[in-house]
Amino acid sequence: MNQAHPAGSGVSATPGGQRLAHGSSDDQKMNVSRLARMSRRPRLVSVLAAVLLAGAVIAGVPETRHSILRSAGWVLVAHDPLEPADIIVITLGADRAGVLEAADLVHVGIAQRVAVFADPPNSADREFLRRGIPYEDAAARSTRQLRVLGVTTIEQIPRVNGTEAEGQVLPRWCDQHQFRSVVVVSAGDHSRRLRRVLDRAMRGHPTKIMVRPARHSTFDPDRWWESRDGARTMIIELQKLLFDIVRHPLS
Repeated sequence: MNQAHPAGSGVSATPGGQRLAHGSSDDQKMNVSRLARMSRRPRLVSVLAAVLLAGAVIAGVPETRHSILRSAGWVLVAHDPLEPADIIVITLGADRAGVLEAADLVHVGIAQRVAVFADPPNSADREFLRRGIPYEDAAARSTRQLRVLGVTTIEQIPRVNGTEAEGQVLPRWCDQHQFRSVVVVSAGDHSRRLRRVLDRAMRGHPTKIMVRPARHSTFDPDRWWESRDGARTMIIELQKLLFDIVRHPLS
């Protein structure tokens, strides 16, 4: 014989007379929450396992790892298609590799003129001169090297400090000389960020800018992780590039 149970007792009877206990509404909510957390755990574990597996695969397959590292290295490098230009400009950081690149571009007919940034002596340089020690600034050294390499027409651009300053000076300088197109030679690891700076700086100006990474730059995007200097350059320049992207996401 089935017994009646008072309402709210938390007990109910099945058709077979078996009694089932029901907890309070708070207990039921707690059980539902616990089940939801348990259902999420397998998904989280699956995601973590997939990430670890992918990492293991990348670490275990040298060719895959090298491909990823090479792609990361080339993120720093911009290489615009070239066409004949009015002049070739060597940036401050391009140094001797920039001189070689500019001379090669002159010899293949891209332009006949090359410009370097002026490098007047600082206080230490002036002290060397005062003591009778010969001083050759970067612009003079680049000019001498260009002449040895067969470049005869060389100009100087007013001195600047840093990439942003190059972007401020070049538009005015190009307007003054009415240049229609300019090839800018840069260090390879610096070229992508320079490309972004010049894109912003040259808006509203008629001059076309083409960025060329110097082939003899010390940074090798295909092997940068094999040396401490390469890894350091990669980290520093990638940070600068990402900071520029955060500051100017639309450039």
